[in-house]
Amino acid sequence: MLTGTCLCGAVTWTFDGTPPDATACNCTACRRYGTLWAYDWDGGVIAVHGPVKPWARANKEPSLDFLFCPTCGCLAACQGRRANDAGHRPIAVNLRLADDPGAVAEIPLLRFDGLHSFEDIDPMERHVKDLWF
Repeated sequence: MLTGTCLCGAVTWTFDGTPPDATACNCTACRRYGTLWAYDWDGGVIAVHGPVKPWARANKEPSLDFLFCPTCGCLAACQGRRANDAGHRPIAVNLRLADDPGAVAEIPLLRFDGLHSFEDIDPMERHVKDLWF
C-alpha cells in the first residue's frame, strides 16, 4: 500500500498496490504544479481522505477537477469530471506527495502531451527517481 500526505497532513491518499507507471503531463496546469500522476478509476485502488478543495480550469469544458488541500495548498489528486464509455471515472494521485519516495522510485515514467496533441508521447525510458535527486 502506497501512501501520500500533503505538507500539513490534513489530506492523505492511498494506492492499494504499486502503480504500473507514473505520468508526467506538460499541460499548463501539470507543468506548473510539477505533478507525477498515478492513475486508476474512482472506486478502485485509490482513496483520497481529508478536506479537499476542487478546482477546475476556467475553460469551456473542463475535464478534470484538481484536488488541493485547503490549508497548505498541496495538489493531492485529480479526478475526471465525466465517466468513460464503460462508466468509469478516472482519478489520479500525485506521487510527489508519496510518504516514502523510495517506494515509488522505480515506477516507470510516461509522458503525456496535454498541451498540444492530448496524446501519449514515447516513453523516456526513465523512472520517477530520475526526476528526483
